[in-house]
Amino acid sequence: MQQAIAVLDSGVGGLTVVKEVMRQLPYEKILYFGDTARTPYGPRPADEVIAFTREIVNYLVQYRPKMIVIACNTATAVALEDIRHRHNLPIVGVINPGARAAVGRTKSGIIGVIGTEGTIKSGAYDLALKRLSPHIEIVSQACPSFVPLVEDGNFRSAETNQTVLESLSLLRNSTMDCLILGCTHYPFLAESISEVMGPTVVLINSAEETAREISTILHENNELAGKDEFPVHHFFCSGDARKFQQIAKTWLGDQIRLTPVIWQVPHIGV
Repeated sequence: MQQAIAVLDSGVGGLTVVKEVMRQLPYEKILYFGDTARTPYGPRPADEVIAFTREIVNYLVQYRPKMIVIACNTATAVALEDIRHRHNLPIVGVINPGARAAVGRTKSGIIGVIGTEGTIKSGAYDLALKRLSPHIEIVSQACPSFVPLVEDGNFRSAETNQTVLESLSLLRNSTMDCLILGCTHYPFLAESISEVMGPTVVLINSAEETAREISTILHENNELAGKDEFPVHHFFCSGDARKFQQIAKTWLGDQIRLTPVIWQVPHIGV
C-alpha cells in the first residue's frame, strides 16, 4: 500500500500547499487534516497551538504516513521542533521554504512579511530570513482578519477588498520588493493583496518551495511514489464538512477531480 504525505493545517489554508504538491508530485498520495472547528490558530496561546498540533499529528500517524507537513505558519513557528522530537519521520514546515524563496527573489533587500498574530509575534520569519541573509531589512504586519474571510470562502468581494486595503495600509508606503504571504490561507486572497501592494511587489507563496523540499527529502530517502501509482487522497476536517469540500474543490479544481477522493470528518478535539 502506498504511504501518504500527511499535511495538516488550522483549516483550509494548507490546501495551497496540497495544490503545489499535487502539481509537482502527481503520483503521491495526500492525507490532509484541516482543523476547521478550531481555526484560527493565530490568536491562540503557543501552548494551545502546540497541544492541537500534537493531537492532529497523533491522529494522522495511525495511517503510517512517510512524512508530515505542517502547512500552517503559526503551528510551524511554535510546534515544529516539538513535533520533530516526538516522531521519528521527516517533519516539514513552511517558514524556512518561504524565507528561502523571498531571499532568492529580492533585489532591494527589503522583504515584507504578513501573517497571523502568532506567527508575527514569534519572530520565526525574522530569524529564518536573517539566518539566510543577515543584512535583509524586514517589515512585518499581522493580518488577523484574513483567515476568517478564507474559511468562509469569501475570496473576492467588496468586503474582502476593503479588509485587505485596511490591513495593508501601513505597508503600502514601504520600498519592499517582496511580500511573504506568511500564512497558507493568504494565497486565496492573492489577487486582492496584489492589487493593494501594486505591481512592483512580488508575492511569495511558500507552497512551491515547500513542495520542492518535500520532493528532495523523498528522493534522498528513496520514497518517491512510482509512476504506476494511482493515488487515492483522503481529506479530513474537524468542522463543517460541506463548506470544506466546497472550498477544496474550488481551489484544487482539476487536480482533485482527476483522482479518487475520500472525505471524512473525524471526531477530534471538538
